[in-house]
Amino acid sequence: MNNKYHIVFNSDERRIMINSLNNLRNALISKGRYTDMVDELIIKIVQAKIKKFKVKEI
Repeated sequence: MNNKYHIVFNSDERRIMINSLNNLRNALISKGRYTDMVDELIIKIVQAKIKKFKVKEI
């Protein structure tokens, strides 16, 4: 079962998500814990393609 999900964020939501993940990463570093998963998630979000589309309201 290999389902793909697409999440849509506007530029403000994307910025808030990256800042929140960076704050989480800094907290983990200060506690001396590993940050590998958070680092990978930040890289995925930053490198994600930006696709423009129209939303049609009914």
